[in-house]
Amino acid sequence: MNDYPSIAAVDLGSNSFHLVVAREVDGSLQILHKEKQRVYLADGLDDKNQLSQTAIDRALAILKQFATTLQDFPASNVKIAATYTLRRAKNINSFLTQASNVFPYQIDVISGQEEARLIYQGVAHYIHHDENRLVIDIGGGSTELIIGKHFKHKLLSSRNMGCVSYTKQFFADGMINEKRFNKAQIKAEQELEVIFATYINAGWQSVVGTSGTIKSILAMISANDPEQKNITLERLLELKTQFIAAKTIDNLLIEGLSPERQVSICGGLAILIAIFQLFDITEMDYSDFSLREGLLHEMQQKLALKDIRSNTIANLSERNTIDKVHAQRVANTADWLFLQVQKEWQLDSLDNHQLLVWAAQLHEIGLGINSSGLHKHSAYVVENSQLPGFTQQQQTLLSCMIRFYRKKVRLEEFPTLLSVPHFQILQLIVLLRLAVLLNQKRLNDQHQELAVSVKGNSMLLQFPLGWLSEQTLLHADLQQEQKYLKKVGFLIDFV
Repeated sequence: MNDYPSIAAVDLGSNSFHLVVAREVDGSLQILHKEKQRVYLADGLDDKNQLSQTAIDRALAILKQFATTLQDFPASNVKIAATYTLRRAKNINSFLTQASNVFPYQIDVISGQEEARLIYQGVAHYIHHDENRLVIDIGGGSTELIIGKHFKHKLLSSRNMGCVSYTKQFFADGMINEKRFNKAQIKAEQELEVIFATYINAGWQSVVGTSGTIKSILAMISANDPEQKNITLERLLELKTQFIAAKTIDNLLIEGLSPERQVSICGGLAILIAIFQLFDITEMDYSDFSLREGLLHEMQQKLALKDIRSNTIANLSERNTIDKVHAQRVANTADWLFLQVQKEWQLDSLDNHQLLVWAAQLHEIGLGINSSGLHKHSAYVVENSQLPGFTQQQQTLLSCMIRFYRKKVRLEEFPTLLSVPHFQILQLIVLLRLAVLLNQKRLNDQHQELAVSVKGNSMLLQFPLGWLSEQTLLHADLQQEQKYLKKVGFLIDFV
C-alpha cells in the first residue's frame, strides 16, 4: 500500500501550461515531477474574445501529453485551473468539449480573484514573513496583486493586463521605442488606479514577485550583475534603456532572456515598471512558487477533509447576518431530499450535493437589501461576492439555484455549464424550492414522516394521513408550486 499518494496540479495559463506532481510526506509537500509547455494561448484570443481553433489545437496537443503523465491518477488527486485567456474566451464551452476528448479530468475555469488567492497560497506556504507582504504575478493576460500576512490574504486583485496582451497592444509590429513603452506604462497605471488607495492604506513591508515574466526579468538583471539577487526600479529602468536601444523585439538578444520569453517580455517589463513607480516600490524578491503550489496545498487540505469552501460559506453567512438556524434547517431538508432522489435521478456528483446544501444556507442572504425580490437580491450577492475555493462554474450554479428558489422558473436564464446540463440544474432547483417550502413556518420537524418518490421529471410527496389538510398555507403553496413547475415540464403531486 502506498502511504504517500501522489497529487497533481495543472495550470492552464495564457502563455504556458504547467503540470506539477507532488506527494505529501509528514505534512510537507515533496515535488516529484514538473512539465512546462509553451502554448501562447492569449495570442489566439481576438478582439471579440473568441479563441481561435489554431490556439485550441495547440492547447489540446499539450493536454494530450499531460494526460499520458496523469493516466494512473484518480480524478480526486488532480486539480486543473484555467486562468485569464480561458475565462475571457466566449467559446469556452467549445474548448472544454474538445478538451474532454483528450484529457479525462475536469478543467475548472477560475475567476481572477480565485487565481490571486491561489497564487498567494502558493507563495505563503514557502516564504514566511511576520508582516504584510505584497505579492505580484504578471501572467500572459492578467496581473494579480495580493496583500497578505502569513497564510491569510487581506486584499486580492486581478487586473486585465499581461505580458502577452500588452506586447500585442503596444509592440505589435515588433518595434520598440520610448514612446511605446511610456504608453504601455500609463495604460498599466490607469488599470491600477482603482485599487491604488486601498492597497496603499493596507500597506506592506516586503514585496514578492512570482512566475515567468518576473523570473525572466530577474534573470536578465542577474546576468548583468551576478551580485544582484533582487529587482529594483533602477535595474528595471536600465533594462528599459537596453530594450529601447535594441529597437526591435528580434534584436532583444539579452543574456538571461530565453527566446520563448523574448516575444512577450516588453509588455511585462512595462507593467512591472508601472507597478514599481505607482506603488513606490524600492525592491522585490522572487519566489519560484505560485498558482500550481497553491493548487497542490488546496488539494492537500481537501484530501484531509478541510474544504476551504465550507469556511467561505460560513464567513459569507456571518458577514450578512443570515438566520443561521433557519438556513441550516432548510439545508438539512435539502440534503435529505437529495438523498431520496439521488439514485433515481443519477445525481452522482458530490459537488452538486454540496452546492445544493450551500445554496440552502445562503438562500436568504439578500434579505438585508430588500425582502421584496429576495431571491434576486440573494442571487446577485452570491454571484458578485468573492468566494475563495469556488470555481466560476460552481459560483454560477450556486447563484442560479438561489435565483430560482421561488416564484417563476425561467429555463432560458439558466447558465450553460458543460458538466451540469439544464435538466439537472432544474432538478437541483426543485429540491431547493421544496426544502424552502417545507420549512416555511421556520419550525423544526415539519416533515418527519414525508415520503418522496420520483420518476423522470415527476415527483410524488406523500404526507402522513390527514396532516396536509391541516396545513392550509403549505397546501396552498404546494398547489402554486405545482403550477410554476408544470410550466417548465416538471410534474409534482402530493397527498
